[in-house]
Amino acid sequence: MMVCMSRVLQRGSAYTARLRKKDWVCRLAGLSVRHYSTKTAPQIPGMEYQDAICTLNTLQTNASALEQVRQERSHPQLQLQAMIGFLERAGLTVEDLDRLNIIHVTGTKGKGSTCAFTEQILRGYGFRTGFYSSPHLVQVRERIRINGQPIGKDLFTKYFWQVYGRLDETKDAHGGTMPAYFRFLTILAFHVFLQEKVDLAVIEVGIGGAYDCTNIIRRPWVCGISSLGIDHTQILGDTIEKIAWQKGGIFKPGVHAFTVKQPEDAMAVLRDRAKEIRCPLRVCPELEDYQADCGALHLGLAGKHQHSNASLALQLSHTWLQKRWLPDKSFSTTSVETTGVLQVTSFKPSPIMVKGLADTEWPGRNQTLKHGTVTYFLDGAHTMRSMNACVDWYRETAAQHERNASGPVARVLLFNATGDRDSAAMLKLLVPCHFDFAVFCPNITEAISSCNADQQNFNVSVENMLTRCLDNERSWRLHNSHNGTQLLIEDSLPLAPEKKTETLVFPCILSALQWITQGRDSVVVDPAKTVFPVKPSIMAKAAPLCEVAEIHVLITGSLHLVGGVLKHLDPASSN
Repeated sequence: MMVCMSRVLQRGSAYTARLRKKDWVCRLAGLSVRHYSTKTAPQIPGMEYQDAICTLNTLQTNASALEQVRQERSHPQLQLQAMIGFLERAGLTVEDLDRLNIIHVTGTKGKGSTCAFTEQILRGYGFRTGFYSSPHLVQVRERIRINGQPIGKDLFTKYFWQVYGRLDETKDAHGGTMPAYFRFLTILAFHVFLQEKVDLAVIEVGIGGAYDCTNIIRRPWVCGISSLGIDHTQILGDTIEKIAWQKGGIFKPGVHAFTVKQPEDAMAVLRDRAKEIRCPLRVCPELEDYQADCGALHLGLAGKHQHSNASLALQLSHTWLQKRWLPDKSFSTTSVETTGVLQVTSFKPSPIMVKGLADTEWPGRNQTLKHGTVTYFLDGAHTMRSMNACVDWYRETAAQHERNASGPVARVLLFNATGDRDSAAMLKLLVPCHFDFAVFCPNITEAISSCNADQQNFNVSVENMLTRCLDNERSWRLHNSHNGTQLLIEDSLPLAPEKKTETLVFPCILSALQWITQGRDSVVVDPAKTVFPVKPSIMAKAAPLCEVAEIHVLITGSLHLVGGVLKHLDPASSN
């Protein structure tokens, strides 16, 4: 683990002096920061990346700024114009983005998986791919990928200071403004992809579509919309129609767009948006309709809900390849009109497409990790529809693991949710899984903050995070007070059937994991890591966990929670 050093270079630019004022932001996270002139890259080996991340964190949007953004949603063009202004201050133009041959994807559920499938397929054809996604799980650089891999720390650091320096040096002439966190990363991604000369860029929308900062893209090669549902209601609206209108904002005149089957009201809005913008919109077929030489298509991502994402990815990659004029006789499709929207027929996927679907990996989504007698089921579901899909996947997958277990199994839920999401409603969907323990913690990786600033969040106070956890615990107890859930599942320890699921709240992810695993996972038991001391009464509650043969843990409710867990379960992800 790296140790942060406090050092401010005495010989620097005005940029260095101005950054001194921002020291307090990183010190809130237990960090000290060194600052550099942007004229040259930092020269102290091993330290530059964390310095860049610490500086990046000063751009995190606070609550008051978020409220200002919501108020300005009635003037969307001002938002996009501001993004274009930041882009130009960084030395780029919207015309530059035309050279990236972009695939632009939005949706409520599955847009990241769709992008992952699409990128994997096109990389299989030998193209140099760029892939921009959000959020990251462990390290920020996961958001910006070249050929499927997060850009290296040195590359991230190099391009970060180039972009940040240009923006900082021009801010006095623009009222002292700097782009917020996500806007900056979007500009950085465009800069990286242009500098690294990718053949194409797969760009995942952040929130919505119409007003999202990625929507400065003028001429994508093809657009896609994955499954729609209710999420980010304070920004996008509280009905499926309002959300569909926002998502359809990525349509561009004459640019082919594809979507999966949607609720009727949402599809009607998408159809009208496409007609208004003069965008040819088509609906993807079912995955089972594609006929490959190998028979049924196999997906690298688990869960039946991935079928529609894979079908959308096939259409996106197929259309991109056609535009690239690759000769391939399997590329022949026709469309039929239904309810005013063209229903595209399936085609015969090439062997490269088949392999791409099978080889796709997307951590934190329907992911299973087995560490000895502890099995972790990780899924960042954070909407009602995605939680329904998560429950279906977990019940099927966990049942398979339990049948192969060497003895009784205890089920543990580790949950957190953030933002304006309805935690109580999501927890209600999880009740039928019959967990023996329901554990809640904030998205704080460990008690004592280290120099890994990638997972710092200054938008929400620790007090608010813990209050949310206590609210979630109360919601779980309320749901369970009506159904007489047993403490342990069938064929597990013979405890009193009247006893309800035990619930606990921990102050950080590491302390929760260490309590759940009870020393069974050597990766979690690290004497070098500091955790809050646990009361003897809480430790006593873990007795059933010590007596079972295996422990199965579902981690869900937040991608940030899943990322924090992966940081501990897969130490290599932090390197």
